[in-house]
Amino acid sequence: MLYGILASTSALLLAAVLTAVLRVAALRLGIVDRRWRRPLPLSGGVAMVAATCGVAFVGDWRGVTPLGPDVGRLLVAGAGVALLGLVADARRVKARFLVGGTAVAAACVVPYEETGVAAGLLAVGWIVFVALGFKALDHTDGLAGTVGVVTAFGAGACAAAEVMDGLAVLLSVLAAALTGFLMHNWHPARAGLGACGSLFTGFVLAAAAVTTRAGQELGAGAGVLFALTAVVSADVVLVVLARRLSGRPLLRAAPDHLAHRLRRLGLTPQGVCVVLGVAAFGGVLVGVLVHLGWIAATGALWVAGGALVVVLALLRVKAHSAPRPVSTQVRAQLRVRNG
Repeated sequence: MLYGILASTSALLLAAVLTAVLRVAALRLGIVDRRWRRPLPLSGGVAMVAATCGVAFVGDWRGVTPLGPDVGRLLVAGAGVALLGLVADARRVKARFLVGGTAVAAACVVPYEETGVAAGLLAVGWIVFVALGFKALDHTDGLAGTVGVVTAFGAGACAAAEVMDGLAVLLSVLAAALTGFLMHNWHPARAGLGACGSLFTGFVLAAAAVTTRAGQELGAGAGVLFALTAVVSADVVLVVLARRLSGRPLLRAAPDHLAHRLRRLGLTPQGVCVVLGVAAFGGVLVGVLVHLGWIAATGALWVAGGALVVVLALLRVKAHSAPRPVSTQVRAQLRVRNG
């Protein structure tokens, strides 16, 4: 327990310091998010991944908390996904390469001997879905990090209940590293997570949850996996439905996510993170209780029903692009034209 506290503290401080230190390098190398009015350096992803992998590796190397071959393979695969995301941050990468690379990494970590081939392939699809869902969630200051911290604690609790100490420590270290990153990502953000950090977070969380539930009843397992990632799933479903109904391409970015629609209802950026963080906590709590057997597996249906109601309600909130700010020069020209 003492090592877990020390490891989490180290990961938090290391992620916070590295995010600040790498910020200048990200700006100089052009690894930035240009969706905002000013380029946002994507130093948080590399910093968070380095802090998580570094602290976990040291613990395994020193023999304090051995990760074991399965968790070690998961961490290596996650680092590979993070590297793929870093390439996507630095230059344009087609979506099919991100999907394919993440699927290959997921196929390497699913415990087929416990899940079976059919369920294992479904698990691969789920891991890819969650990883890309976290990438899509990284569109508002603090949101992906907040949901990631809550989910990591829930998945860690499930791993601890199964006496998977190495996996539980890894998830606690991930939660701490995300918290350190959030010191720079809370609105107004000074650094972003990027595809590197968001894909890594979603991949590790989904793969850890699949590993924890491997070999148990399939229906209840699916309910637990959904409950742990209810906010991410709801965001993806909302975007897919909205773009299909409006006839827009699925892969074209638009302000039609959960956070965008909540902002149009009057919430501040901080308020959006709090509301969706609380929603994520509710889903995670149900998932953990179902995993522990303290409530029936049907409890996950209540989470699914609540998520569906929210999605249908927010579909009625009009999605539109925010107007571009008019420069002072353009305003002067308009005044001259209008007399």
